[in-house]
Amino acid sequence: MSTRTLPLLFLNLGGEMLYILDQRLRAQSIPGEKARKDEWTDVDRKRVMNDIISAMFKKNFMEELFKPQDLYSKKALRTVYDRLAHTSIMRLNQASMDKLYDLMTMAFKYQVLLCPRPRDILLVTFNHLDAIKDFISDSPGILNQVDETFRQLIETYNCLSDGEFQLIRQTLLIFFQDMHIRVSIFLKDKVQNSNGRFVLPISGPVPWGTEVPGLIRIFNHKGVEVKRAEFTTAGNYVTPQREGSFELYGDRVLKLGTNMYSVTRPVETHVSGSSKNLASQAKENIVPNPLAKEELNFLARLLGGLDIQKPAGGETGFRLNLFTTDEEEEHAAQTRPEELSYKVINIEATQEPGRRAELSRILGELEVAEPRPGSAEKGEDLLALMDGL
Repeated sequence: MSTRTLPLLFLNLGGEMLYILDQRLRAQSIPGEKARKDEWTDVDRKRVMNDIISAMFKKNFMEELFKPQDLYSKKALRTVYDRLAHTSIMRLNQASMDKLYDLMTMAFKYQVLLCPRPRDILLVTFNHLDAIKDFISDSPGILNQVDETFRQLIETYNCLSDGEFQLIRQTLLIFFQDMHIRVSIFLKDKVQNSNGRFVLPISGPVPWGTEVPGLIRIFNHKGVEVKRAEFTTAGNYVTPQREGSFELYGDRVLKLGTNMYSVTRPVETHVSGSSKNLASQAKENIVPNPLAKEELNFLARLLGGLDIQKPAGGETGFRLNLFTTDEEEEHAAQTRPEELSYKVINIEATQEPGRRAELSRILGELEVAEPRPGSAEKGEDLLALMDGL
């Protein structure tokens, strides 16, 4: 497993999260002069995007993220995004947060699968950051934060070998391997089957630096080519005209990682598989994790830099619904298997007498979001860690 995977995973999933939030906020925005106090306006949308991006690219947060480290569990990472999404005045209940995370993970999984070569994962990341910079183009301070992360990515990853990028790609695929959630955009474009598995194309551009398949060269023991043979292929392959730019500014060429929600269309998700499969997957996720202490330390360091935005004065937090109607959101919350809720992480703390005090200290550093009337409480995930000790 690569210790350089976490920054790429976090930034790409974060980019997908911002794409989705921007699309939903635009869809629900009402002109400022017509909006009631509890309705979204374009000013609110920009404020939410600025707040989240500013927190996401905070210097001390990025410093912790870029330290070489193994990936942690899906629950630990999900907690980070839950906290990140609530660093603004926006509030999501459990069902909408579940849907948001499902869309994020499946979109990036598809991008990783389609990368022509492992190194192109970096170009996918750059596409996300380029789009994020467009979101905050009128906020120079936040723009500088994103540019600084850009430079850190270039410094850290441009010097890695192809073998190291292959290890990063394998680490990402292992992280995503059991996630098969159906997304309507992918289903309509016929790039995803009804069982949630992706359909990979057998045509298109070949990786940069390679040749179109169809020719076999035979060499003798001296390395001299002595014979050629041609064969036909089932796909229609083309040679890319140029390599994407790995610099701060430039043409990435690769389109993976760009905003697929820029064209308005529904983004419904459907959990695939039988309830039995879902339950077995959830059971696997709640097996005591030997890295639990390290995960909590990781969360304490990362989340310590993400402050929940508390509405000022009499201002109330704005609720964002990722479903078409409130009824659909309520139905999703009621029908989602209980085993898949991110509530409790079981920890075996009886082996070390000092573990209880250690966990209490770590959990004390994690600020919990203020619950908003009518929405699911946030922060209960980490507080529940103490229940089984």
